Parts: sequence; C-alpha cells; structure tokens
Amino acid sequence: MQDINSAPTPQGDLALQTLAMPKDTNANGDIFGGWLLSQMDIAGAISAGDVAGGRVATVAIDGMVFLTPVHMGAVVSCYADILDIGRSSIRIMVEVWINSQHDGEPIKVTEGEFVFVAIDESGRTREIRS
Repeated sequence: MQDINSAPTPQGDLALQTLAMPKDTNANGDIFGGWLLSQMDIAGAISAGDVAGGRVATVAIDGMVFLTPVHMGAVVSCYADILDIGRSSIRIMVEVWINSQHDGEPIKVTEGEFVFVAIDESGRTREIRS
C-alpha cells in the first residue's frame, strides 16, 4: 500500500514498454483505446506466461477505466501485479503509465484486471507448474 502523502507510483513490475506511434491514433491525435488494451493484454500475457511456465490465454478482462488520453509519441509503460494464482489461472492487475508532455511527471492512464489460463499445446486448460 502506498503512503497517502507520496506521489502515486506504478504497482507491480514493468512488463512492457512501447512508443505510441501515429498509426495508433484517432483523428484527434490521441491513441486508440483498443491499441492500449492490446498492449495491456500483451504485458499481462508476458507475466502470466512466466508464472505458468508456458502458454497462456486471456479469458477475462475486468474493470477497465481510461483516466486520461494518451498522446502520440508517449512512452507507454505497462506494469503487471500478480493478484492471485489458481490451479490453472492467473489474475493480474495491469496499470498503464505515461509521462506528462508538460512536466515529465508520471501519469496513470488506465488499469484493468486480466485473467489468464494456462493451456497446453492443444489449447486445453492445464495445471500451472510449480
């Protein structure tokens, strides 16, 4: 838990960092929400794959709220925090942060809870290896 007097900081580990490019923007120059969601899914899958020791699939996304637009050229950082590991599933909170164009201060863009399931080579659910 963060100290209420400190500046907000990302929770979890840096799982993915990428650059928001012009092809990912809408007519107003802001990044498409779907592009951002795909980056979060990739970040979560990287972390879940590490935990599962192999292939995983996204089975649920919950609680997505966009707090601020992402400008073209922003460095998008996705942080993954493992919330729970079940027999075959992994629940992860993924946060997205950028730095302000004006003062460089970190800004939280969105967060969402992702659930992944470990799968075998046939795409069937498997138990997570210890």
